Amino acid sequence: MKTKKSTGELILSIDAGTQSIRAALIDTKGDILRIVKKAIEPYFSDHPGWAEQHPDYYWKTVCEACRGLLRGAGRAKEKLAGVTLTTQRATVINLGADGKPLRPAITWLDQRMADPSRMLPAAMRPVLKAAGLLHTVEEAMGTCEANWIRQNQPEIWEKTHKYLLLSGFFTYKLTGEHTDSVGCNVGYLPFNSKTYRWDIGRFDVKRLLFPIEREKLPDLVKPAEVLGRITRRASGETGIPEGLPVIAAGTDKGCEMLGAGCLTPETGCLSFGTTATFNTATKKYIEIFPMRPPYPFSVPDSYYTEYMVFRGFWMVSWFKEEFGLVEREIAKKKRQVPEKLFDALIRNTPPGSMGLMLQPYWSPGINTEHYAKGSIIGFGDVHNRAYLYRAILEGLIYALREGAEYTQRKTGVPVTQLRVSGGGSQSDMAMRITADVFGLPAERPHTYETSALGAAIDAAVGLGLYPDFPSAVKAMTRVKEVFEPIAANHRLYDDLYTKVYLDIYPRLEPLFKRIRDITGYPE
Repeated sequence: MKTKKSTGELILSIDAGTQSIRAALIDTKGDILRIVKKAIEPYFSDHPGWAEQHPDYYWKTVCEACRGLLRGAGRAKEKLAGVTLTTQRATVINLGADGKPLRPAITWLDQRMADPSRMLPAAMRPVLKAAGLLHTVEEAMGTCEANWIRQNQPEIWEKTHKYLLLSGFFTYKLTGEHTDSVGCNVGYLPFNSKTYRWDIGRFDVKRLLFPIEREKLPDLVKPAEVLGRITRRASGETGIPEGLPVIAAGTDKGCEMLGAGCLTPETGCLSFGTTATFNTATKKYIEIFPMRPPYPFSVPDSYYTEYMVFRGFWMVSWFKEEFGLVEREIAKKKRQVPEKLFDALIRNTPPGSMGLMLQPYWSPGINTEHYAKGSIIGFGDVHNRAYLYRAILEGLIYALREGAEYTQRKTGVPVTQLRVSGGGSQSDMAMRITADVFGLPAERPHTYETSALGAAIDAAVGLGLYPDFPSAVKAMTRVKEVFEPIAANHRLYDDLYTKVYLDIYPRLEPLFKRIRDITGYPE
């Protein structure tokens, strides 16, 4: 890949997602001059519902991506001002005192559950049940990976010197410091979301939910602050010059929002990634779901709300693997991305897919029960795989509209514009459907690599290349294309959404529970 020329300072941005790890050179105008992507296996599974990956595999891939980036960068390497990183959220790693992993990382996709009955005092159960919080508390305790390790691998927990998120693990490998960004603290951790510290109070329920010793947790710094500096060892492994500062950023979703230019709650940020989300930035602490704190944003002392469709654009990858052999083969020969060919596949299918409706809870999320399943209804003899693909896109975007409406009710702030990021935003048809379903213009940023760009914005502010976030966002982000809604299409989608889609899950939920009771899946 040819490197574009830049006259200013450059930032090396590491972006470790679920399906790939990227290393990018980004300038102060927000242009990605060069990027190297390395596909990764998201996880392996030794038991049903488990999703693990070896931490050293992640690190090896980071090193390969960085070496490949810098090997072909020419003199651009001399202009590096700093390094930053953003990662997938809530993937956890146990390190021993020697700095080596004690077990595979438990990824965010993992579905195992600890036994909350072994932790929750019996006297508290009726109190929580009366308050309508028992399910929420038990779910949080059960989902906490540290609780599962304590119960099932106590010898591992005993040996754990540091319990880190993937971002903290990379920071340690790069700098030798046990430090992490406040903006990366997404997961089942004893974190005070209002103070941005580990200092939860004596009577804070998180002490009961997530009993993790403070000494096992890393030190925290705010986004745009220094995490540490590249060590000699890390330099030898990655090719990054020794001594460069590593600047704190945030999670991949938080950085996507920043890279898309979403700084206020009036702008809804749709992320078309493995997990599809609707997010808004806010200065206020707002729990849109009870006892579920907003996430710390990649901008200091700010938050973002999130409504999640757990599988999201994974469903597009699923369709590609199961039904897209022809497009995959053509794309390989023409050196194109298959998604472009899928756009052509559905271009002549009508809005609404002739009544084929998909409800995308193919894996349960935070807004559904554990036995939630997806559904497709409305099949007729006219429907073929093109209609199925369009119904997938429409179903995902219906779900995101539902999330947007739910978020607006909780925040009281109407969303007046949409920014769409993530790999799925490359699809013109996905952008068109988004505008038509929401009835709002859908804006595509100048790059879909908004996560890497958002991390670079944090670094640009932290390195003093810009005085503040508004000026950095203004200089480094911009809208490339705007998809305006078509009124007739919006009316059709609005009817299908309000009169059909919103009824699908409530009507089918009892059947999903029976399926779980009969088959045992999902557990």
